[in-house]
Amino acid sequence: MFENLSERLSGVFDRLTKQGALSEDDVKTALREVRVALLEADVSLPVARDFVKAVQDKATGQSVTKSVTPGQQVVKIVHDELIHVLRGEGEPGALRIDSAPAPILMVGLQGGGKTTTTAKLAKRLKEREGKKILMASLDVNRPAAMEQLQILGVQIGVDTLPIVKGENPVQIAKRAKTQASLGGYDVYMLDTAGRLSIDEELMQQVKAVRDVANPRETLLVVDGLTGQDAVHTAQNFDDRIGITGVVLTRMDGDGRGGAALSMRAVTGKPIKFVGLGEKMDALETFEPERIAGRILGMGDIVALVEKAQQTIEAEQAERMMRRFQKGQFNMNDLRMQLDQMMKMGGMEGMMSMMPGMGKMAKQMDGAGIDDRILKQQIALINSMTKKERANPALLQASRKKRIAAGAGMDVSDLNKLIKMHRQMADMMKKMGKMGKGGMLKQAMKGMLGKGGMPEGMDASQMDPKAIEAAAKAMGGLPGMGSGLPPGLSGFGKKK
Repeated sequence: MFENLSERLSGVFDRLTKQGALSEDDVKTALREVRVALLEADVSLPVARDFVKAVQDKATGQSVTKSVTPGQQVVKIVHDELIHVLRGEGEPGALRIDSAPAPILMVGLQGGGKTTTTAKLAKRLKEREGKKILMASLDVNRPAAMEQLQILGVQIGVDTLPIVKGENPVQIAKRAKTQASLGGYDVYMLDTAGRLSIDEELMQQVKAVRDVANPRETLLVVDGLTGQDAVHTAQNFDDRIGITGVVLTRMDGDGRGGAALSMRAVTGKPIKFVGLGEKMDALETFEPERIAGRILGMGDIVALVEKAQQTIEAEQAERMMRRFQKGQFNMNDLRMQLDQMMKMGGMEGMMSMMPGMGKMAKQMDGAGIDDRILKQQIALINSMTKKERANPALLQASRKKRIAAGAGMDVSDLNKLIKMHRQMADMMKKMGKMGKGGMLKQAMKGMLGKGGMPEGMDASQMDPKAIEAAAKAMGGLPGMGSGLPPGLSGFGKKK
């Protein structure tokens, strides 16, 4: 979503950071480009103007000219200002749902993703906060809207209010309130109807529901791809209904991310969550520090670690770690790692969060990194017998032919996989022995939240350039081609 803005800004800052000392003119020229980049990203003019002015006031002060690296100091000022523009009051993602049953009202225009977001949020509250939730659809206009919420409820294991035909939204809201109280629910979520545009009838309907339910939170769901329109929608809903927060959907799309920057500044309402896809777990807390880091290409290590924590089972990781330390790394372990990468969004999903990798995205496209390769390698491993997976040394020429044929691949592909496996096993063995308690052990503990991150690996304190250099020194990620140990360069290339 922030790709273009990120690209433009990193170009501006690259030129700044290469200079030893900065004059006022250098800063002005750079900030003029920053303003153009913001406007191109669909940030509203007043917000872009205020942003640049705030940065200029701080950047032309004494602290910058006397700083050791003036260019980096300006980058830091822009980073801090981005956080300031994006930040809302209160903890990101925190909802006021203390007194049960707490009503949450979901509002927005048609097609913004209200129903899906309602289900995503319900799943999140159920799994992360252990809440008992009831969902109710008040959309009596759109065909099958109520059934859609019911189906999603079954998928995620959350109760939905039974459908009674012929009721109006206010009657449904009253029935949801009664059922939530009698059924001992912590939260009940009301998914209201949308329209293609804001009209009087829609507003009156939402107002009537609001007055009956008296919601603790009124969340506006807006499509991030609509740009400035999203900001106008938010202003309208806030003036008429009063919203407590915003959920931006389709933030995984290729639209321009300016709506997110304008939203908070124009409406004064915090963005609480962002939707990043159709899957039920594709909802992230909107955290200004991390979003600002992504925009400026500083990566989002925190999100990467969180994703890993959610997908790696703690016991499984401990077991894996013990095996790796002994230098035991068979095809089953490799398959587990490949599955893991797919769950975390494939190569691209992981790379987008790595510091300094934003600029390498274009090169990666050229290198032809493709998640299909991961699937093909998993297919090859699945084509082996249990014995072969546990001990790849058993593989003779005739067996190799059979495995390759079973996966619909060539023997040369299998040979690449075996070579990669051998090198990874060697690397695991080395990492298991390196340093105090083994580098691998330290990293695993950090991932699983035991004893924090390994020494020197606190992402917030790390310089992106240092992390990039460390990644290169480690031999890069599988699939990065050039920075790899010899032989691994075939991994991740398109056929």
